[in-house]
Parts: sequence; C-alpha cells; structure tokens
Amino acid sequence: MTVIAFIVGVVLLVVGLAVSIGLHEIGHLVPAKRFGVRVGRYMIGFGPTLWSRRFGETEYGIKALPIGGYISMAGMYPPSPTEEPAAVAVSADSASASAGSAPASPAPRASGPAGGRFFGAMVQDARLANDETLAGSAEGTFYALPVWKRIVIMLGGPFMNLVLAIVLFAIAFSGIGLQTATTTIASVNECVLPAGTTQTTCTSSDPVSPASAAGLRPGDQLVAVDGTPVSTFAEASAIVQASPGRPLPVVVERDGERQTLQVTPLLAERQVQGADGAVTTAEVGFVGMTATLEYVPQPLWEGPQAALAQTGQVFGIIWQLPVRVWDTAVDLVTGQSRDPNSPLSVVGAGRLAGEVAATDTPVLSRVASLLTILGSLNIALFVFNLVPLLPLDGGHVVIALWDGLKRRWAALFRRPPPRPVDATRLVPVTFVVVLAIAVMGGVLILADLINPIKLLG
Repeated sequence: MTVIAFIVGVVLLVVGLAVSIGLHEIGHLVPAKRFGVRVGRYMIGFGPTLWSRRFGETEYGIKALPIGGYISMAGMYPPSPTEEPAAVAVSADSASASAGSAPASPAPRASGPAGGRFFGAMVQDARLANDETLAGSAEGTFYALPVWKRIVIMLGGPFMNLVLAIVLFAIAFSGIGLQTATTTIASVNECVLPAGTTQTTCTSSDPVSPASAAGLRPGDQLVAVDGTPVSTFAEASAIVQASPGRPLPVVVERDGERQTLQVTPLLAERQVQGADGAVTTAEVGFVGMTATLEYVPQPLWEGPQAALAQTGQVFGIIWQLPVRVWDTAVDLVTGQSRDPNSPLSVVGAGRLAGEVAATDTPVLSRVASLLTILGSLNIALFVFNLVPLLPLDGGHVVIALWDGLKRRWAALFRRPPPRPVDATRLVPVTFVVVLAIAVMGGVLILADLINPIKLLG
C-alpha cells in the first residue's frame, strides 16, 4: 500500500506540473492572440508528440517529457538584416556546417575560428527559422508590437505561475487548514520520563506526572489556567512552563460540566520552540499532557501571504543557484549529508511528493503538503523565468525594454527610428545559458537519485 501511495504522489505531482506548465503557456498564448500575434504552436512538454490537434492557425499538443513547454509566435525577432551577405553563394563547408539549412554569411564561417563558425551557424539558423514565420509581412508578428504589449505577453506566463501558487497555498491554508493544537487533551502521561530518554514505559522509580496526579483525563477541554482563560493549547503551555513548583488552578470542561483541578508543574528539561522558530532545551514547568490536533482553517489572506513570503525568499537565493548547485555536487561526490535547503530537480520534487503521499498521516495532511509542494514549484517557475537572460521570459522582457529605450532615445534627439533589436545576435549567449541550465539540472537529478533530501526522515 505504501508503494502504491508513493506512486500516486509522484503521478499527482507530474500531472500538477504539466497543468502548471500548460497554464504558464496559456499566460503567453492569451495576450499574444489578443494582440493579434500569429501563434503556430502551443505545446506542453518536449520530445516526441503524443497528441496534437489544430484549431484555426494554432496546433495544440502534448509531448512526452513534461519538463517545459512553449508557444511558437510569428516574428519573435525582426527579419534578417538585408545588409549582411546572407544571400550570396555558400561554400560546401558552410552548407555542411548548417546541416543543409539555408545560407549564412560565408566570411566569418570560412575564415574565423571553429567557435566563430559554430556560433555563426547558430545565429543564421535562428534567423532563418524566424524568417519562415514572418510570411513577408510585419502584421501579426511579435517584434512589431509596442514594447508594453511584448512585455505583457512575456510576463503572462510567470504571472500565471504566481497566481496558481497563491491559489494552491490559499486552498492548503484556508480550505484545509493548518494542524493546530486545540484545548482538548489528547493524552495524559502516567509518569515523568527524563528528557531525551529512549524509555517508553513507566517504572516504580519514575515520578507520577502532575497532570495524572491532578486527575486530568483525555477528552478534558481546558477552559482556564491560573485564572487566565485559554483558547489555544499554546496559551496553556506558556502558563505552565512559566510556573514550575507553583500550584495552578486549572478549569476543565468534562461531560458538559466545568471542574477546577489543582496542578503543580514539575521543573523539567524540555525542548522549547522560541519566537524565531528555533528549538532549544530549557528547564521549564511540565505537567505531562498532550493536545488534540485539528485542522483549523486560516484567514483567507494567510495562504497568499505565505506564497508571497516564499516568493521573496526564492528571489533572495536565485542568484546563488550556481553556488548552491556546486555545493550539492560537492556533497554528492564526497558522500556528505545533503543540505535540506539545497535546490531540487523535478525528480527530487517527485520523490518528495511520493514520500509525503506514503506517510502514515491523515489524508488531509498529505493533500495539504502536496498542494504546498506544487505551490512552491510554481513559485520557483515564476522567479526562475524572470531571470533576465535568454531564452527565459525575463530575457525577452529585457530585449523589449532595450528596444523601447533605443526608440525613445532616437525620438528625443529627433533621429530616424532605429531598427528593431536583433536578439538573434544573442544566440551564443542563449546557448551558454541553456547549457548551464542543462548541467545544473543534470547535477540536481543525480543528487536527487543518489543523495536525496529526506525532509520526512
């Protein structure tokens, strides 16, 4: 049953990730069509096509690997520069280097170094592929849109991921709720065991717990402690921990009637969580009772606040991603325990989702955890896609802003409008970025398979 639950968790995450990618691309697709851009393809995933159907000018499809997606817009870049000698005769070497593609500028590819010929071929291939989408007109093309429309289209995808993350966190926090210790007593210890002991049963030498000695029972509901009304178990615990050795009147409701019992907390070493969340060992008052846990729906704004707080944290660490991946690689090679805060690949996220689904906890708890994992993935997608490098959405935003800045500068000095920014010149940079992403992804996948994060122990 545990194996089946693990598989179900992985499948649910894969499906959720595919939906997230699909919504990301819809965030690009809808404004693109709204602004009149011709969209040839809308695809979820990469690799072989599993299913596709054409509706109007757009082919919609699903591919085998749900690790990304894309839409194909007409004229992502301006037409190839006519002043460059792209249409002259091509040597056999250049034709071979471009794998049978249309001609490129022969000078740099024939006389330059191998790297120059390689990147020159990539630039020319990108231009030729882009030219095929132009249909001889700027109408319906992305590059011809006003700057603000291009930015709206490119930010539409990440924005959808942020909205989805907020919705998922809202469902987890307000729809399901957070596990909260209530004022209802779940169990009463018979004796007081030393802190950190592996002993599980009481002996004659162990002192009777104050809660048991006072007559507290499971099912009692705490009403007041030391004359102070309490609405949460945490409030009652705070009074008890601050009052070792002092008799405390405790009002409980039992079988519909209220009773007052006398409890004298013992001074004992116990783990205490501070305001900053850190857990330390301290000498505090102890009575030996635990609370019943219930799911308490949080205010509607709690989920979105948690999502936005996590978004800020991810923004703070995204620039450290190469360093964190390097540290993960070092841990992998040296066999050291992996940092629980290290980045995850899709494989690691799937494994974590499987572990959550296989835990022996209430179903609602597992569902809430899966929702927050998927919400966190969408936050990561949102932030990562805003990195201002091609081929990420943030890179296209930077190109649009630079294009707008050039036009404003020309207008300010009453110069002729400049040519649109030719982003195909940045194909070599794009290649390096894609290669870096692939390498980092490969390292994280290996780490998630060999040295995985086990947040659940």
